[in-house]
Amino acid sequence: MKYVAILGCGVVGGGVARLFTERTERIARAVGEPVQLKYILERRDCSGEPWAGLVTDDFSKIENDPELTVVCECMGGVGAALTFVRRCLKAGKSVVTSNKQLIAEYGLELLGLAKEGGCSLRFEAAVGGGIPLLRPLSEDLAVNRIDEVFGIVNGTTNYILTQMIENDRGFAEALSEAQALGYAEADPSADVDGFDAQRKLCILANLAFGSNLPPERVSAEGIRNVAAEDVACAREFGCAVKLIAHAGRLPDDRITALVAPRLVDLDRPLASVNGVMNGVVVRGDAVGECLFYGAGAGRMPTASAVVGDALEALRHGDRSPFDWGEERPERFVDPETLPFRWFVRWEGETPAGITEVCADGGHGYAGISPAWTRAQLDEATAGRRVLSRIRLLE
Repeated sequence: MKYVAILGCGVVGGGVARLFTERTERIARAVGEPVQLKYILERRDCSGEPWAGLVTDDFSKIENDPELTVVCECMGGVGAALTFVRRCLKAGKSVVTSNKQLIAEYGLELLGLAKEGGCSLRFEAAVGGGIPLLRPLSEDLAVNRIDEVFGIVNGTTNYILTQMIENDRGFAEALSEAQALGYAEADPSADVDGFDAQRKLCILANLAFGSNLPPERVSAEGIRNVAAEDVACAREFGCAVKLIAHAGRLPDDRITALVAPRLVDLDRPLASVNGVMNGVVVRGDAVGECLFYGAGAGRMPTASAVVGDALEALRHGDRSPFDWGEERPERFVDPETLPFRWFVRWEGETPAGITEVCADGGHGYAGISPAWTRAQLDEATAGRRVLSRIRLLE
């Protein structure tokens, strides 16, 4: 018999508890012996839940139980969750988590603690929800030199943009609808300002390129300034507007990373990733391009990934599957210094170098620039009222 615990029993934690209590035979077959959920750390009243008898508010029971080998952190944030995860790893207990903020900001430290404690830290669910992505990136594609990883990693913004594209919604209207459906929080800043995608991109880039990339080094631009007119003009160009998290290897082996709205050609698979779905492309020198697609969030998809990690930790608890790399700040390049082709919408005369493609009555002119840095774009459009500027994904 093997034993596991859950820290936090909210949306994801409740899904994890449900899988552990309802799928006992399937889990036993996967691990090779029975697995029992022994504790759930939770302060709120869970008396109506079938696992209510497992609830405790005393973390020391989990920390000091010698039978317990795997802990599922489902609390979120970097307050109590960080403290408890550190203590679990120091006690030699493997930890699995879906907490992207925890991993993006403290992954290097926590993986070191796991190694010292002879246990493992796993976080497949932190990026892409239920999509198997991080382990294939680290293990199945390990022979490849990864040159690029990019895609749609935030379902909330993808839903909003899909509504703008398919149903001619404005940003505010689409956001309100997303909130009414429960896809967006009352305070949607983490999603619509790009911070959620920023954290996820840090994790992807760390695993792909072997260098620790803290969130503050990743430029994040959200979708608040994407207007309905931008979406309409993008359609005339044969493109869709998507919030893309992108990290790439430059020819000199330096790395750049950026979260920003991008124009995506409708012929590319990512342009068809709609609603709350996620899609991530990994490009390796041997395998070429691989697309990972599926539900990027939600209670049960995320719980599925957490439990899958827990089963791997029960089978191989002394080894973390992820190599985080080391601190190499000199390796990262500010994307604002790199050239991109830009979609630009403006009022007034056409800036030199921009090919004018369409004019939307009363909404200014729109065109595509050559490959310019942001400084070059600013110089070319000086003296004009620029309504929008969005990079192309090439």
